[in-house]
Amino acid sequence: MAAPAVRFVGITKRFPGVVALSDVGFDVASGSCHAICGENGAGKSTLSSILAGIQTQDAGDLVIDGRPVRFNSPRDALAAGVAMVHQELAFCDNLSVAENLFLGQLPTRRGFLARDTLRAQATELLRSIGAAIDPDRAVETLSIAQQQLVQIAAAVGSGARVIIFDEPTSSLGERESEQLFALLRSLRARGVTVLYITHRMPEIFRLCDSVTVLRDGRHVCTAPAATLDEATLVQRMIGRRLEQYFPEHQRAAPGAEVLRVEGLSSAGKFSEISFALRAGEVVGMAGLVGAGRSEIARALFGLDPTATGSIRVRGERVAIRRPGDAMKHGIGLVPEDRKRQGLVLSMLTRENTTLPILDRFARWTIVQRQKERQVASTHLGQVQVRASYFESPTVTMSGGNQQKVVLAKWLAAASTILILDEPTRGVDVGAKAELHAWIDRMAAEGAAILLISSELPELLNLSRRILVLRAGRLVGELSRDEADQDALLRMMAGIKSA
Repeated sequence: MAAPAVRFVGITKRFPGVVALSDVGFDVASGSCHAICGENGAGKSTLSSILAGIQTQDAGDLVIDGRPVRFNSPRDALAAGVAMVHQELAFCDNLSVAENLFLGQLPTRRGFLARDTLRAQATELLRSIGAAIDPDRAVETLSIAQQQLVQIAAAVGSGARVIIFDEPTSSLGERESEQLFALLRSLRARGVTVLYITHRMPEIFRLCDSVTVLRDGRHVCTAPAATLDEATLVQRMIGRRLEQYFPEHQRAAPGAEVLRVEGLSSAGKFSEISFALRAGEVVGMAGLVGAGRSEIARALFGLDPTATGSIRVRGERVAIRRPGDAMKHGIGLVPEDRKRQGLVLSMLTRENTTLPILDRFARWTIVQRQKERQVASTHLGQVQVRASYFESPTVTMSGGNQQKVVLAKWLAAASTILILDEPTRGVDVGAKAELHAWIDRMAAEGAAILLISSELPELLNLSRRILVLRAGRLVGELSRDEADQDALLRMMAGIKSA
């Protein structure tokens, strides 16, 4: 039999105060798609970082194609044929797409950058993964989904024989995800081995041959995907079963209208958007990547000064030109990119929680820490963040816990109108269930929630009705009873029903 493409043997990794991985060992078959699953903090990212040369194990062996290796840098890993598509994007934002794709190996002519060659190579590489992106655009002008596609192109273009995909669809819509799945099939046909890290159960059973489960830094099992079902896999990941529930807020009629948007427009982004939100309801917003969902969320929160149209809060017309205006009217935004737009990662968890209301604890410009701690602990406890994290830097927390901190921030600010843009992006199934329960509880307590999500099951389960966007315009609305995945996808793509 052929040697495994990757063999982990007793991999152990410690950080101050925590053992991230303990004696982890399993094989990844050559040419396979192998899923690595587990809750946030289970050790998936640490293990993939060791394979990608970003970190070095404290103990254990890493074997590639039968040969023991030890990587001290990503360059070492790439030289051995290992590349990684990261969940958290890392680019030189001020450089072009093409420059980022070939950073470190830019083509030259007589000592100068050969821009025509660079552009041609980048165009071909982007075309090979089905990404219609201008290679001359600065990366900072791209959406999160477009940046993800650029990162995928860079990994594929490296010629790696082993590619790690860490939550690759977390910021992609349905259409872009389908392009990625086709690309994965193409890579496997060429003999490339794929390690696939995801929290999305349907993707595991659709794409992967084998599944490895990690929990609390330890190896739980490795098994063929065909021998597992979703309930069993979830139970092995989190150590308990998750029960399906009917959202409690759906049992009561919605209350009074609290937000009305009429003719909201922003040139080149969206046009003539009109809808209303009532107290105690969750309204979903669906659309393909580029439909304008996140742009609308930003405009409602005062982050688009060019936006025009009418916004009424509890019947009163208001001007929202900056986030402070939105917060004054009880509007909170959980942004798509929590790390760059929702949190200050270097600050303590407590400090992030009270950031929007810090003036309430200030006396002669001095923050009264005792009062701040009381408020922070109350609201962090409501979203089930452990007390041991309150005084820790937010950067050290898992993605699911970081998202809970963003939610706690708006609880502390007493926001009654919440705009949630991809609130469960990149969090594990256990944390996702907790976040869904939190959304349901907030609506049951009278909050009005606009839920933007690329995960259609999430929208269908939580929403009372769903607004559908296409190319910056509102093209329809479906009630909970009318909506299903097929109907939503057809409206999002502009395909008529059969």
